[in-house]
Formats: sequence, C-alpha cells, structure tokens
Amino acid sequence: MASTTVAGRAVPLTRRTRQRAGSAYPYWFYLPAAVVYAVLFLLPTFASFYFSLTRWTLFDQRFIGLENFILFFQEPALVKGLTNTLIYAVVTSGLKVVLGLALAVLLTSNILATGFLRSAVFFPVLVSTIGVGITFTILMHPSRGLINDALGVLGVQGPAWLTDPSMALLSVAFVDVWKGVGLATVIYIAGIVSIPREYLEAARVDGAGPFPVFRHILLPLSWPATATVIVLSLIGGLRSFDLIWAMTRSGPGFTSDVIASVIYKQYQAGFYGLSTAGNVVLFLLVTAVVLPLTWLLNRREVQL
Repeated sequence: MASTTVAGRAVPLTRRTRQRAGSAYPYWFYLPAAVVYAVLFLLPTFASFYFSLTRWTLFDQRFIGLENFILFFQEPALVKGLTNTLIYAVVTSGLKVVLGLALAVLLTSNILATGFLRSAVFFPVLVSTIGVGITFTILMHPSRGLINDALGVLGVQGPAWLTDPSMALLSVAFVDVWKGVGLATVIYIAGIVSIPREYLEAARVDGAGPFPVFRHILLPLSWPATATVIVLSLIGGLRSFDLIWAMTRSGPGFTSDVIASVIYKQYQAGFYGLSTAGNVVLFLLVTAVVLPLTWLLNRREVQL
C-alpha cells in the first residue's frame, strides 16, 4: 500500500486520499481569478490588436490592415516622443533605484522616529498623480512659485522649470521620482530586512565598517529588490502620461511629448484606430524592453 510521511512516521494512503490528491477540485478555486483576468486583461488586449487594424468609431468599423501602423510611424512627433519616453524612463528608474536604496539603508539603521520617517517617505505614493501634478505646477511657477521664491531668498535665480524647453521634461521626471521613490524604498526595506542577521554580525565581528558592509553584503544580497525596482520603474516610465500631461500638456510646444501623449492627441482628434495602433506599439515597446531586461536581471540574481 502507498504511504506518505507525516511527523517522521509512514502513514498509509487510503483510496479516498489518493483520489482526493489527484482531484481537479482545488483548481476550481483559480476560476474566479482567471475569469477576472480574462475579462479585464486578455479580452481588451486581443480586442486592441484587432481594432488597431481597423478604422473605427463607436458605431462602425472597417478593416484597413496595417494602414494605421504606417500612419503612426509617419507621425512627425513620434521620434521626439520616443526619445523623450526613453529619457524619462531611464532618468526616473535610475533615480528611484539610487534614492530608494539610500533611504532604505537609512531607515533600517538605528535612528530616531524610524516609523514616522518611513510613513513620510511612502506618503507621496498614496497621493493622486493629477493632484501632485497640479500642486507642483503651482510650486514651479517661474515668477510666483514657492520653489523659486525659496531659491531667491538664498540669492539663486530660479529657472523656468516647466516653460523652458530644455528643462520641462526633466522637471516632471524629478516630480515623478519624488512621488514614486517611496515604493522603491519599501521594496528595498523588505529586501534588506530579509538578509540574515548573521552576515551583518559576522562582518561587525571582523571589524568591517559601514561602507564594506554596504558594498559586500547589503548591495549584492538586496539584488532581488533592485531588480524589482528597476523593472517596475521602467514599466511606469515607459507608460507615463498622466503626470506629464497634468504639468506641461506635452509642452512647451512638443518638447515634453512622450509616446502616450502622442497617442492621446490622436484620440482627441478622433483618429481612434490610429490611437489604438499607437497603444499596440507602446505595448510591444514595453514588452521588448522589459522581458529581456527581466531575464538578464534574474540571470544576475542566480549567479550571486
């Protein structure tokens, strides 16, 4: 008779137990989540691929093949939007990694009011993106903004944060980092806390200072958290739209255009099939960037 081991003892498996073990009954509990996932993600995704090949309105559609994609790649603002999207994603993800790790190291050390400081760092994540955009638009006003007023007290001439074509996109990127670094910090805190204390205690016994401990223990062993922050930040940066639109409307001119804002303008103009094709292109771009990067990051993690 077949048996299994429970608490170090061999327990025979009855016929009913074997039938229950091979039953499909537990898998039925996956069904509600699978239905929700299919309805809210899979069906809209496949529908988008289909409608990107049509010229459609709310009541009519006509199949036109790849014409929408051809027109989308002929869009004059596309090259600028693609360049800005990549710059925005790299800047925001890079700063979130660096600042998130630095804050996590600080907030897991022996300092006063750790709980309050963790809450304060995470609080911007909970605030509405549009609310943050409107607030910082006022704060960054070139002549009446609080930020430039504070710089003026220090004798520094504040720049035109959102109206200077060379600074508008980076200004929005810094606000994005301020809002999102709290999530990166929480992920890093979880990664640092999960490191076995024995490693840190052994390093202290060997006389290692803070920098060697950070370089040889915290940095490599928190790599899974780093990989997570990089992937999530890049996905958010490549898809970013709401904060940029709330603060600059892709201006001045088209200097802060990103792919998502190009798509939105096409939708506003009534070119629904063209904007759907743009969404498909954006989906493929994010996939083409994130999947290889995730594979490389996971490969690095296995080697550690």
